[in-house]
Amino acid sequence: MLASLPITTLFTLTVAILLLATLYSSVGHAGASGYLAAMALVTQFPQEEMKAIALTLNIFVGAIGSWRFYRAGHFHWATFWPFSICAIPMAFIGGLWKLPPIVFKPLIGVVLAFAACMLIMNAIRSMSSRRHNAPSTTDAPTGQMPPLGLSLIAGGLLGLLAGLTGTGGGIFLSPLLILCGWADAKRTAAVSIVFVLVNSLAGLGGVITEYPALPSELPWYIVAAVIGGLVGSWFGAKQLRGNGIRILLAIVLLIAALKMILPAFKLTSPDSAAKVSMTTPSGS
Repeated sequence: MLASLPITTLFTLTVAILLLATLYSSVGHAGASGYLAAMALVTQFPQEEMKAIALTLNIFVGAIGSWRFYRAGHFHWATFWPFSICAIPMAFIGGLWKLPPIVFKPLIGVVLAFAACMLIMNAIRSMSSRRHNAPSTTDAPTGQMPPLGLSLIAGGLLGLLAGLTGTGGGIFLSPLLILCGWADAKRTAAVSIVFVLVNSLAGLGGVITEYPALPSELPWYIVAAVIGGLVGSWFGAKQLRGNGIRILLAIVLLIAALKMILPAFKLTSPDSAAKVSMTTPSGS
């Protein structure tokens, strides 16, 4: 086990995870990008610890969402397996790899920014459809699946990205299915949450293979995520309007994205390079 956090930091992070799990599950997501954002804002966790925590919480919240969608009859095996068959082993490989901080932090920042953009676009689309009393484009009839080879390649790439970043890959699979017309909104949500679950299991397996130490506070985070997942999915099932929630989440993600990306520019700035060269002994 790793050293304990200060009590105030532990409390802040646990409450943030509870709120994020509630908000994310209410709009059909497991919340890894939110957990990463919270850790980026209130802690200085190393990347292995961030990935392990986010993937573990994803597993618990993803299991709740998968169960609810499966019981509701929205899960579609024929849409799921072509993307998952290569994604699972690639997520494990991604979990094994440790990226240099100068690469990992900007990559997480890009993932958070992408997730924020997706949330904003979904909110705008939903509000536009409601304003014009038109059915949402995400509820359009399901089109044909892509060729098997394309699904396998796309799934493998998404799985690798999921393992590298500590996400389940659902934030990338969802827009792919919707924008390409391969699944409607409900099928996309069901397939994506199960995709998140299996990738998170595989990615966590890779992480703990190389980095078996887990934070002693992890049970607190799990309890908070499970409570939030149950409450949020219940509200989501009651058709709580989620556009305001999406915008709020997007703002939080964008703030965290900037926190992850901006330090990378400082590290690569000419002034930083000059400082490094000045501290390097001559002749070395």
